Amino acid sequence: MNPMHLERRTFLTLVAAASAAFPQKSSGQKLVYFGTYTRKTSKGIYVAKLDTATGKVSEPELAAEVANPSFVTIHPNQKYLYAVSEMGGGAPGGGTVTAFSIERPSGKLTKLNAVATKGTSPCHLNVDKTGRTLVVANYGSGSVAAFPVKADGSLGEAAGFIQHQGSSVDKRRQAGPHAHSVNYSANNKYVIAADLGLDEVLVYKVDPATAGLTANNPPFTKVKAGGGPRHFAFHPKGKYAYVINEMGQAVTAFAWDANKGTLKEIQHISTLPDGVTVANNTCAEVVAHPSGKFLYGSNRGHNSIAVYSIGQDGKLTRVENAPTLGEIPRGFTIDPSGKWLLAGNQNSDNVVIFSIDQGTGKLTPTGQQLKVEATVCVRFANL
Repeated sequence: MNPMHLERRTFLTLVAAASAAFPQKSSGQKLVYFGTYTRKTSKGIYVAKLDTATGKVSEPELAAEVANPSFVTIHPNQKYLYAVSEMGGGAPGGGTVTAFSIERPSGKLTKLNAVATKGTSPCHLNVDKTGRTLVVANYGSGSVAAFPVKADGSLGEAAGFIQHQGSSVDKRRQAGPHAHSVNYSANNKYVIAADLGLDEVLVYKVDPATAGLTANNPPFTKVKAGGGPRHFAFHPKGKYAYVINEMGQAVTAFAWDANKGTLKEIQHISTLPDGVTVANNTCAEVVAHPSGKFLYGSNRGHNSIAVYSIGQDGKLTRVENAPTLGEIPRGFTIDPSGKWLLAGNQNSDNVVIFSIDQGTGKLTPTGQQLKVEATVCVRFANL
C-alpha cells in the first residue's frame, strides 16, 4: 500500500476518534455559565443561553446550588462542568472542587461528587486537553493540586500537589504565595501557574495519565516586582502568552517556547489610558480574541475593559478602554464566534453584553444587561 495513503488514513482515523470523543456542535446557541460569590442572595452557578447570531441572552436561571463557585470550567467533551468553592480553612483541608454533569437543553447541573483541594480559597481551575486531569489553584495557601478525572466525569482525590514557597515586595499582599490561575499549554505538556504573592509565572510538566506535576527547568519567570500576576492567556497561535498583573495594573507579554516550556518577556504595558491614575484600581481577567488579533483585560476601579491589538511580533498596542457600565468587572469572556463579549460586574450585580468590531476589536454595548449577583466568572458550553 502507498505509504502516503496509509498515513492519510491513519490521520483521518485519529480525527474521527477525536471527534467522537469530544463532539463539537455548530449550534447558533451556546450555554453561558456564571460563577458567583454566594455572600448575599446568590445560591451558586447560574446558566443562560446566548444566540450567537443576534447576541441576545436569555434570563439567567439557577443551574446548581453550591457555595462560592467563583470559577468554573467545562470538560472538553462538553458533558461536565467543574467549580471551585472558594472557601477558607473552615472546610476539611480548605476548599473544595465539585464535579457536575450538564443536562441538555436546559443547562441545569447535577452534582457528581466533590473533593478537597488540599488548600484554602481555591480560585481557578482547568481541565487538560485529553479530559483526564483537572488542576486547581489555591489562592489562600498558595498551592497547585491536580486530580484524575474519571470516565463518568467525577473526580478522584488529588494525585499531584505542589506547595509554593516565598514572598515578594508588598508586605501586606505578598507575604506568602498566592497561586491565582492555572492554564494548560496547547500541546498539553505544561501547566502555567500565575502566583500573585511571588511575582512569578511558574511552569510545571504535567502527566495527564497520572495527574502528576513536576517543576519545569527553569521552573518560573519573574514579572515586575509588586505586579501580582493573576490570570494568564495564550495567543491562539501558541507563540505568545499574556499575564495580567492585578496589583501592577499592567499586562506582561511573553514569547512562548512550546517545546521547552519557557517564557521570555517581550513587553510590559499599562491597562489604563495614558496619563490616567486610579486609586485602588486592580486588574482581574485577560482574554485573547479567537482570531488572535486582539487582547482584552479588565480594570476593577477604573471599571473598564482595556482593548489591545496584537502585532505579528506578539506585542500589544492600546486600542481603547471601554467602560463596563458597572462596578468591579471581575470576570468576562468572549463567545467562540468572536462576536460577543460578556462582562460581569461583581459589585453592581450586572452582566453587560458587548459586540466586538472584527476589524478594530472595539467594544459596543448591545443594550442588553443581565441581573446576576456577584458575578466572578463567565464560561461558555455547547448547547
